[in-house]
Amino acid sequence: MAEDLKKMYKTVMDDHFPPAMEIAFVDGAKRQTLFYEKVAWAIDGVKKGLRYGENPGQEAALYRLINGNLVLGDTTTIQPGKYLVSDIELLQSGKHPGKTNLTDADNALNILRYFSARPGAVIVKHNNPCGAALADSLEDAYAKAYMADRVAAFGGCIALNRSLDRATAQAIAEQYAEVVVAPEFEEGVVDILGRRKNLRVIRINNIHKLESFIGERVVDFKSLVDGGIVAQWSFAPTTLSREDMKSARSEYKGKTYSVEREPTEQEYEDMLFGWLVESGITSNSVIYVKDCVTVGIGTGEQDRVGVAEIAVDKARRKLMDRYAFERYGTPFNLLNDKEKIADIQADVEEQKGGLIGAAMISDAFFPFRDGVDVGLRQGVGSVIQPGGSMNDFEVIEACNEFGATMVYTGQRSFKH
Repeated sequence: MAEDLKKMYKTVMDDHFPPAMEIAFVDGAKRQTLFYEKVAWAIDGVKKGLRYGENPGQEAALYRLINGNLVLGDTTTIQPGKYLVSDIELLQSGKHPGKTNLTDADNALNILRYFSARPGAVIVKHNNPCGAALADSLEDAYAKAYMADRVAAFGGCIALNRSLDRATAQAIAEQYAEVVVAPEFEEGVVDILGRRKNLRVIRINNIHKLESFIGERVVDFKSLVDGGIVAQWSFAPTTLSREDMKSARSEYKGKTYSVEREPTEQEYEDMLFGWLVESGITSNSVIYVKDCVTVGIGTGEQDRVGVAEIAVDKARRKLMDRYAFERYGTPFNLLNDKEKIADIQADVEEQKGGLIGAAMISDAFFPFRDGVDVGLRQGVGSVIQPGGSMNDFEVIEACNEFGATMVYTGQRSFKH
């Protein structure tokens, strides 16, 4: 049975999806149709589409929008011909891409589009970022994103918003990744990456236009178990600058509650970075960010207190692993020296997992103060959240008790 499954992973599937697709929205005599064509790549002289879907045995196909438009009320879908992931160039295919490779790359670009001003790196695994960072150089941004969660980055998709240089390529080649996405590759870089034969090296020809995708909408489809479909507009964050943030304030039983401290410049920067990274994370989520690097990422949980605690636990465990790797060249879980283990644990405890002075980001409001208290007890200095809870006043009180600041976005950021 195990051998059969291994064979399925290696098999190139000839899917049965047709070469074209049309989606029509009909309102009486009014018909709006979107026209798509199937995407394939020439690999070793053979045209190949998606390798398979989310699992071997699931046929899949990629289609790109080539014509048509959709206007619903005041919202218009993105114009045909404005391509990113649906028109990739495979510089090295290894095993050609499957559905998860492309959706990971897509979500990485979904996040990166907000950060064109600085070199940035996002590493995505199972459609969630495990590390994201901005820095003064691409090499530094990648190193910070990778070390934010070195364990989860194994086999992930690395997306970069600058031409991939030799130093960064060398660092990438020393790790195991499935996909590398960049706008361009400097001379000799593809040869360096070629040491990883199954690494998909992907050039996004329009990545220099990534910023132009901010605020653009596409129709998002979700298929139901009975064949039904939910259609919605894709999410577009409205908080894109510090001016869009509102200082936390609430009225309760005739009394006004406000945060007592304004954010510092670095806190504004971290909160904005975290809020935009968070827009690409599966809800219910809470994340922590410091110096424009993710520290702990909690995703897809059922309760806000639990996900805040998970993100704290991850921050601590990932920092222990980072210290072990940097100091002794080995993962923390493989350390056998009790003294080294104790030293690392003491350092991580002293720094509260790197959370002292970090920003706490929540994709929805805190229904009670117990959620925000999780971060505040670790030394979090700033909080960004949508606001709008009946109990916003007690969350404000919690921040004031700990000397933290908080802002509202006025917009929930769920992603299911």
